[in-house]
Amino acid sequence: MANERIILGIDPGTTIMGFGLIKVVNKKMEFIQLNELQLNKMDDHYMKLKRIFERTIELIDTHHPDEIAIEAPFFGKNVQSMLKLGRAQGVAMAAGLSRDIPITEYEPKKIKMAITGNGNASKEQVAKMLQQLLGLKELPKNLDSTDGLAAAVCHFFNSGKVVGTKSYTGWDAFVQQNEERVKK
Repeated sequence: MANERIILGIDPGTTIMGFGLIKVVNKKMEFIQLNELQLNKMDDHYMKLKRIFERTIELIDTHHPDEIAIEAPFFGKNVQSMLKLGRAQGVAMAAGLSRDIPITEYEPKKIKMAITGNGNASKEQVAKMLQQLLGLKELPKNLDSTDGLAAAVCHFFNSGKVVGTKSYTGWDAFVQQNEERVKK
């Protein structure tokens, strides 16, 4: 029997959440899907978070990923944007953790470096490299979905390596690794 696993990659966002799925058979990647969840027509931030959670659960229940790779929020100047992005990432992580799926978080530069060899690559460069790596016929108009796919491919490239990322196998592991964040 072939050694198979499915990796779900997520680029969290409160306007667009990009995601991509790959299947790894033995040590070869196969493209499954890339898409995005459009949230820009929703006004209520909390309803957006609910929709991110629901869509992530839907993806998990449909494709049964073995692992989730998620892009970490980058530190920008707008604190409110960072807070919203962190919440989006948190509810996507909570969806995975609720199904006991291990989650690994990658910095945007690490993802770009893994895909293109350049940590400062543009979204377009990442998308073009993914197109070549996975034999994609065409690229989507918005590149948020390729960012989600890039997280999955980055995770595949880093499989078995010790990386400077945070990885959780469930709520217990999260709490154990983040005791300073738990209110007593």
